Amino acid sequence: MAKRVSLDKVLFSVTLVLVVIGVVFVFSASAVMAKDRYGSPYTFFFRQLAWAVVGLLAMVVIAKINYRHYQRPSVVFTALSVTTLLLLTVFFLDRSHNTHRWIHAGPFSLQPSELAKPAIILFLAYFLESRTRTLNDWRSTLIPAVLPPLLLAALIVGEPDLGTALACLAITICVLFAAGLDLKYIGYGFVALLPVLCWLVFLVPWRARRMMVFLHPGDDVRGAGFHIWQSLIAVGTGGLSGVGLMEGKQKLFYLPEPHTDFIFSVIAEEIGLIGAVVVVALFTVFMVRGLRAATLAPDNFARFLAVGITAMIAVQALFNISVVLGLLPTKGIPLPFISYGGSSLFIMLASMGVLLNITQHVE
Repeated sequence: MAKRVSLDKVLFSVTLVLVVIGVVFVFSASAVMAKDRYGSPYTFFFRQLAWAVVGLLAMVVIAKINYRHYQRPSVVFTALSVTTLLLLTVFFLDRSHNTHRWIHAGPFSLQPSELAKPAIILFLAYFLESRTRTLNDWRSTLIPAVLPPLLLAALIVGEPDLGTALACLAITICVLFAAGLDLKYIGYGFVALLPVLCWLVFLVPWRARRMMVFLHPGDDVRGAGFHIWQSLIAVGTGGLSGVGLMEGKQKLFYLPEPHTDFIFSVIAEEIGLIGAVVVVALFTVFMVRGLRAATLAPDNFARFLAVGITAMIAVQALFNISVVLGLLPTKGIPLPFISYGGSSLFIMLASMGVLLNITQHVE
């Protein structure tokens, strides 16, 4: 039997520290831009602070709710249905930044693709909980397990948002692997998806340009390579200890989206290699504690939830930091808990509430 213990204080503390770092650096990265656009340097800061407070309150409340309440068909399939409906709805709304990613309602906005990740985790945990022995039966278990994640990923690709779709697939693979999926099926899946991925990357002109820039970042520093070149300048300028908080130069209309996708560049410039390593170390500790919770979880449902939530955050952090450092082609993946964005921050913190509740039911 599982025993009731206090929540994982290390996991809670790491999450809190990452959120505080995020609020501080959202202000540092966006103050000049916000002043130019909206007349106040605090616009993005106050929005991020408000979402952080709301998200942390949600995390604390959800941490008190027994995770087994989510192990019901009404909860699981409602989450899947609502997410699918919202992902379809965005295609009927006006484009924003040349994409169909957002639902706007007055001052508020929602990115449904952020909901897809916890919805996939919840579905897989529910569906696989009692099917681990038959997981490698591709007809009765494996195909029904992967169809909903593939459907949501396909809708996200259509927005278009290939980076988030790949994150959803990576989360799916992590949960399936934790459930005992034979590696050969992961290989088969990769081979099947490879032609589609090559088509999406190399035959879509703007993605092909990004790939060429990734392979040769110095060839077009004023055009397609501008993002990554400015990011690398910021990282290199920071040196060991950084140029000082609020003192970075690349965020001053050189580095695109410094408060969202490239906020790690600002961190590396202003607090240097030491600060960047601290952030990476915090995510590493987070991953270790999350996997510990999965290992000690009292049942398969809790185990798969813990693996999925840990993978959701770790995969996004890995993608974001790799893009900033030029190790992956440019993708619009936020840095969890740190990048500006209400949808992402709130959903991450709400998911953390579930994970923290699981840590209270370890064996």
